[in-house]
Amino acid sequence: MEFYLPLIWAVLIATAVFLYVVMDGFDLGLGILFPWFPQKHERDVMVNSAAPVWDGNETWLVLGGAGLYAVFPLAYATIFPALYMPLILMLLALIFRGVAFEMRFKALTDAHRRWWDRSFCWGSYLAGFCQGIALGALVQGIRVENRAYAGGWWDWLTPFSLLTGAALLTGYALLGACWLIWRSEGPIAARARRLAKRLGGALLGFIVVISLIMPFMGTAFATRWFTLPWMAAAAPVPLLLGLFTWRFFRAIDITERREAMADQDPDGRAFRWHDGAPFLYALGWFFLSYTGLGISLWPNMVPPGISIWDAAASPRSQLFLLYGAAVLIPVILAYTAYVYWIFRGKVRVGEGYH
Repeated sequence: MEFYLPLIWAVLIATAVFLYVVMDGFDLGLGILFPWFPQKHERDVMVNSAAPVWDGNETWLVLGGAGLYAVFPLAYATIFPALYMPLILMLLALIFRGVAFEMRFKALTDAHRRWWDRSFCWGSYLAGFCQGIALGALVQGIRVENRAYAGGWWDWLTPFSLLTGAALLTGYALLGACWLIWRSEGPIAARARRLAKRLGGALLGFIVVISLIMPFMGTAFATRWFTLPWMAAAAPVPLLLGLFTWRFFRAIDITERREAMADQDPDGRAFRWHDGAPFLYALGWFFLSYTGLGISLWPNMVPPGISIWDAAASPRSQLFLLYGAAVLIPVILAYTAYVYWIFRGKVRVGEGYH
């Protein structure tokens, strides 16, 4: 029991964080892409495509943070002091962005609406960049002494964390572009396809550079990737990444060739699976990158030295919370799937949230 409960909870929290990244990632990406879609009707379509689901996406962030606090209190007590600044800025940006999301529809004048659009865009950039910085700072390792954070106020700010911040911004923008390919049509979708090709190439470059840097950041990382049997377990990650890369760019080309088929769906509600393929392959990039990160960090909850078993609460507390999670998580999954299904299909100019 003492061995398996922390393992189960580590998988649950890792899953919640991943679901937040991919679900909230695309609507953060929509805000990041606002400068490339300056017209009001374009931005209305972008926001309307995410309006029914965007606030529910952040449920997974709450679940991941609350789970970390309750089940891995030592990890919570060391990670958050080390990352106070980027995490506080991220939360403020998400709050401000959420207000702007709603208020842009209530603006009385075009000038007011433009300010709310800028706020939504800036909040998306800041939230995404801070999340990437926090990830990079965690991967670098957190200095812990006597079960408490022993580093400085600015330890999170390094060239590597800035690199991961830029990489995650690019990844979120890619998800936003692929979401638009799936959920929009006409000139908006065509521009999203052009952006997705550029962003896909940029993100692939970031993945390669970060993957080359990480083995030199610690012996544990190098051991995971360059010694047996870990190397055999990790080998599918780069191989699948190459496969997904080929399929991603091919899927975008297919959507371009099939644009002429749009008039066969007059109500705009049927799924266009060929239009959704780039989004699914982009999610595959995120999943493989997340898997590679997990392989690099395992079994540490707080690198370089606090494992998931060291950071865990008492078995009785973990078991009690697991009963609640067994009820709550299926409900969240069912509700999320239902909402995405109800609001499926293309979003057209003049349709959507008001």
